[in-house]
Amino acid sequence: MTVAFLFSSAARAAIDDGNHGNRIAPPVVLKVTKEEDKVSGRRELKEPFPAPPPVILFSGSGRNSSKGLRRQKRDWVIPPINVAENSRGPFPQMLVSIRSDQDQDISIRYSITGVGADQPPNEVFNIDPVLGKMFVTKPLDREHRSSYHLRAHAVDMNGNQVENPIDLYIFVIDMNDNRPEFKNQVYNGSVDEGSKPGTYVMHVSAFDADDNTTANGMVRYRILSQMPHSPIPNMFTINSETGDIVTVAPGLDREKVSQYTIIVQATDMEGNLNFGLSNTATAIITVTDINDNPPMLTSRTFSGEVPENKVDIVVANLTVIDADQPHSPNWNAIYRIISGDPSGHFTIRTDPVSNDGMVTVVKPVDYEMNRAFMLTVVVSNQAHLASGIQSSLQSTAGVTISVQDVNEAPYFPTNPKHIRFEEGIPAGTTLTTFSASDPDRLQMQQTIRYSKLNDPADWLSINRTNGQIITTAILDRESVYVKNNIYEATFLATDNGSPVASGTGTLQIYLIDINDNSPALIPKESQICERMSKNVNGVNITAADDDTDPNAGPFVFELPKIPASIRRNWTISRISGDYARLGLRYQVYLEPGVYEVPVIVLDSGNPPLSNRSIIKVKVCPCDEHGDCTTLGAVAAAGLGTGAIISILICIIILLSMVLLFVVWIKRREKERQTKQLLIDPEDDVRDNILKYDEEGGGEEDQDYDLSQLQQPDSLEHIISKPPGVRRVDERPIIPESQYPIRPVVPHPGDIGDFIHEGLRAADNDPTAPPYDSLLVFDYEGSGSTAGSVSSLNSSSTGDQDYDYLNDWGPRFKKLADMYGGGVED
Repeated sequence: MTVAFLFSSAARAAIDDGNHGNRIAPPVVLKVTKEEDKVSGRRELKEPFPAPPPVILFSGSGRNSSKGLRRQKRDWVIPPINVAENSRGPFPQMLVSIRSDQDQDISIRYSITGVGADQPPNEVFNIDPVLGKMFVTKPLDREHRSSYHLRAHAVDMNGNQVENPIDLYIFVIDMNDNRPEFKNQVYNGSVDEGSKPGTYVMHVSAFDADDNTTANGMVRYRILSQMPHSPIPNMFTINSETGDIVTVAPGLDREKVSQYTIIVQATDMEGNLNFGLSNTATAIITVTDINDNPPMLTSRTFSGEVPENKVDIVVANLTVIDADQPHSPNWNAIYRIISGDPSGHFTIRTDPVSNDGMVTVVKPVDYEMNRAFMLTVVVSNQAHLASGIQSSLQSTAGVTISVQDVNEAPYFPTNPKHIRFEEGIPAGTTLTTFSASDPDRLQMQQTIRYSKLNDPADWLSINRTNGQIITTAILDRESVYVKNNIYEATFLATDNGSPVASGTGTLQIYLIDINDNSPALIPKESQICERMSKNVNGVNITAADDDTDPNAGPFVFELPKIPASIRRNWTISRISGDYARLGLRYQVYLEPGVYEVPVIVLDSGNPPLSNRSIIKVKVCPCDEHGDCTTLGAVAAAGLGTGAIISILICIIILLSMVLLFVVWIKRREKERQTKQLLIDPEDDVRDNILKYDEEGGGEEDQDYDLSQLQQPDSLEHIISKPPGVRRVDERPIIPESQYPIRPVVPHPGDIGDFIHEGLRAADNDPTAPPYDSLLVFDYEGSGSTAGSVSSLNSSSTGDQDYDYLNDWGPRFKKLADMYGGGVED
């Protein structure tokens, strides 16, 4: 039931509140009894007799109770109105009565405003405007809205305010009508195996929409079940208030139980199972692996075989067992060779799938040096063992590797082999002995044979039995096959083992240069001014020598003594060790032209070599900058002034002839366009009446649709298919076309349609004569001497005599009858 307070006018003589100066109206105490609802567990107040309606009076602020001046009364503090949520009614349910002490004198109307009255949600509360009774119209939900703030108003019949508005606070009393809700239906947590009791595992939480300041919203947790029950049924516990799950017993072992499923219950009413509401969720706890199981090899000894000189092959496979979680650092094995392989011939790689150890050869082994290897291998995990776990004796094993002897290829002890010789040694000269050794010296006695594998210049040969190298041609350092003074050849040594094996060796011959190449003059051609001056330089010359120092430069340049004119006209001056300058002697004048000047060049070899070379020098007139002029360049090429003038005259004559020919062609074309017709068409009609295979119009009559003159290919597609041209020289053997039947009395509007349909059927009827189809008119083209016949027409004035048409024969009989006045037969 709703408990309210009754305020009366007499109660206004209240004591003042010393702190705030507000007057609190003393409530009318209702006599109630307290009884507990045994069914719902809730306690409520029951009345032994009907209670009078609670009344709230307006404070009457602003009015004087006597004529004298008195201290203004202060407003009453109205206590809140409590309403239980989810009430079953009946509705509307009265909450309180509001009265003004002036309702005895005048008529007053009451109203309320605020959220729940005239603001959304509307009409949750209403008031009787005459009696002032306020009602709640529907059940309230505290989880939707926990309180309402309304204002009560009192006005007279004219709408004038009689009392100051009073504030009404309505609180919704919570009922336990919501179950706790877990945030997740399934929670996932983990804990390491071997954890001590009290180790935190995970946290679960539930939310209750009821008031958490009351027992309705206070949630407590407990564990309902655990699966599996190994090693004991209660391996975990939960904090009833926080929802934290911890271990309570030792013995977690992932290798035995890897996952636990726990059902957690949340109950409100502080966990009271009799009155509270409950909900459940599932907690899945995964036991995580720790490295508490050392790897153990399946055998104390392993063995394998390896052929000598082989690498990157697996010679033995080591198997291991580890109970920890596969493909984790606690399970992955690492193998180490701790003894038996000081030279590092082997390594052990881990198979990522099976975790086995693969003994692999990384450095070739030699049977003649080691026939077997005794390895000691130890295995461990990527992760360190857990605290308190000791390594197993089975983590160590011995591996025996036997080496198999195979036929090894002969090898050249010195490879490549370097020797030095002067170039130019004759053929048949013995250079060296390039012999190979056979590594199979313990069990196999084999014979080695030699052969030439690569000899770019074919200068060498090798003895098949002893490997002696002999020249077959003269060695030339300047050959294209010699790179950086070194000639390289490759030879092959082959044994007679089974299978046959062979090895290669490289011989590098360093060729020492000798002075066997004479120098050559550079450049071969140049030009110079016909008159030398002190400010004009001559031609810079040098030489090229295939030899190297000291058999090349510096060079000596000389002019030969014979013929004497060379030294009389030319001179050579030294610039540096490799360069000189060739020029005309001072005040020597030569006619423009090309002169061949011999020059002798000597190198610095011992003895020196010389070469007589010819340089072609073009002598020409020069401008002020010392450059040959164009005319001078032509003159220097060997043509005189008269020859040059003759060539220019011939060019001018040729250009004039071409110009005259072009003018004559253009004039003739103009005369042809302006020439008039010499023969009168009326005097000689033989050239005007021409015979054509097909009739056609003139140039001005070509604007017509040729498709109308074409005959369709077949009757089935006479209308839809585009027409094509074909000839029909005889009557076709096909059914005749059906022409449209004319009605007896046609409608005037249908005559045009009937004519077009008949014309269309006749045009598309291949059986109608003539049997030749209509052909496309040929185009005559332009340029006819007769001109266009489109301009011919009859005179509009006077009569013309056409009787001469009767003399032209039967072909013109029809024309004579039309124009000559003749009568048809």
